[in-house]
Amino acid sequence: MGLPGITVGMVIYKILRGAEWADLRTKGETAGAPVDVADGFVHFSTPAQAAETAAKHFAGAEGLMLLGVETDRLGDDLRWEVSRGGAEFPHLYRELRLSDVAWAQPLPLVDGVHQFPAGVE
Repeated sequence: MGLPGITVGMVIYKILRGAEWADLRTKGETAGAPVDVADGFVHFSTPAQAAETAAKHFAGAEGLMLLGVETDRLGDDLRWEVSRGGAEFPHLYRELRLSDVAWAQPLPLVDGVHQFPAGVE
């Protein structure tokens, strides 16, 4: 929490495929996508990282959902760790619960680029 550039109480983002979103809604919690399960934590992105994450890991994918999660809801299970390009990424070391999600909306693909809502860079 005391890391440089990290804001307490900020919204972070999780991108899920349609089936993963449906599973979260049905079960009330998820260990995440296969990469999350393999790594042992749920990967998130900050607003500044979200578009690059979509382009790198979800290129050309349709039917995605963008989830907004307030960091304050995650407690000590959220850790900020250095990852891609030396940037600090938020990682959740427990299952993501539906009750953690502040909002969710489709992440449409237009001309090969995912269209994020206003405020997500």
